[in-house]
Order: sequence, then C-alpha cells, then structure tokens
Amino acid sequence: MPDTPRPTAAMIVIGDEILSGRTQDINVQVLAAALTERGIALSEVRMIPDDAAVIVATVNDLRARYDTVFTSGGIGPTHDDITADCVAAAFGVGIDVREDARAILATNYADPERELNADRLRMARIPDGATLIANPISKAPGFTLGNVHVMAGVPKIFAVMLDGVLPTLTGAPPLLSLSVRIDRPEGELAGPLRGLAERYPDVSFGSYPYDRNGRLGCMIVARSADQARLDEIAPQITALSA
Repeated sequence: MPDTPRPTAAMIVIGDEILSGRTQDINVQVLAAALTERGIALSEVRMIPDDAAVIVATVNDLRARYDTVFTSGGIGPTHDDITADCVAAAFGVGIDVREDARAILATNYADPERELNADRLRMARIPDGATLIANPISKAPGFTLGNVHVMAGVPKIFAVMLDGVLPTLTGAPPLLSLSVRIDRPEGELAGPLRGLAERYPDVSFGSYPYDRNGRLGCMIVARSADQARLDEIAPQITALSA
C-alpha cells in the first residue's frame, strides 16, 4: 500500500492552572484520539502560561510548521483570558465584539440586556476575518483564523467544539493498530523488535513496558494504515513471547 502523506497538527494548551498542577488537562487525549481516527498526525503539544508574548510566539511558530493548530483555554470572561487577543496579534489583525457572536452569546441569558455585561461580552470578541466555532453548551463561540482553531479549555465544551471542526479537516486513511502483550522484559525484546522495524519500515512499532505484581512485560503496538500489513506482522510479534 503506497504511503499517503498524513496531514499534521499541533496543540497549544494555555493556562497557568495547567502548569501549576491545579487543573488536569484531558483535552490532549480527546484531540489525539479524534485526529488519529481521521488520519491526521498530532505531532506536537505545548503547554504554556497565560503570557501574551509566549502565546503569540507559540501560535506563530506552530501555525507555520503544521497544517492545523488547536488551542484550548483562555477564551472566557476574566482578565487572564487573553487567547483571542493573542491570536489576533499573531495574525496581525484587529479584534472586537462581533455582532453575530454577541447574538449567539445572548441566547444563553434570560435577560441579556442586564446579564450580558462588559465582562461576558469579552467572550464575543472575535479577531477580524475569523469564522465562528459553535458551542452548543454555553453558547460562547470559539473561532478559526487561518489554520488555527481556538477552543475552550473546559473539556465538555472543547469536545463539542471539536465535533464542529473535524468535518472541515482533510485527513488520510486512519492508522490502524495491533496490540500484543508479551510477558518478557523489554530488554529481551529490544533486539527482535528492532529487526521487525527494519524489515517493515512502513509500520510504526512501539514498546510499552509494565510491571504487574513483579512480572515484567511489554505491550507491543504496531500501527499502519494497511490492515493486511498488520495481519502479516501479527504472528511475528506473537512469536516474541516464546
């Protein structure tokens, strides 16, 4: 099966609360699984603070290197939610409250004239030229500018925003995987596994060691877009248990 170029993606996780350990990120796992199914390689993840200069530099670096970039976090109503402004600065465009975003946000409040205050309106500030990403949960939209998709950090909102973005992305045949548990120490498997990798350069091999009640072993994982290739390799991996 000829190799199909795989589109690449990167993710920027933004927030002091992530780096301090106060909040645990799960959005990376959600994104990685979704992109894998679509045949897009999540090639890099960076976790960065709520620092404008760092955000701008990171957005510009990654959008130039990868086909698609996702951000999570920093698009809420508080003073430290600066992602939208930083993305606008990275692209060199203006940003302001946009009427379509304001109208969508207003539907989340029983009395928008009173409840949609200046702080909440920060969530309707959208960079010039961006398209909105729907948020069915709290209504405050994310946005796409160029190849950068800016989304919420709250996991359930990130997930529904991602559902809206995925159909717009072009992928490749999804990677399939074969997992085989081998109850032998990794050091005994390194040589045979290297031999398999050399014989099948079109397949990705990984070794993930474990210790279960004092018994050492490895989960050997082979990945390929070609099921026939994995079927061919499967008995050779299983044979490593002998």
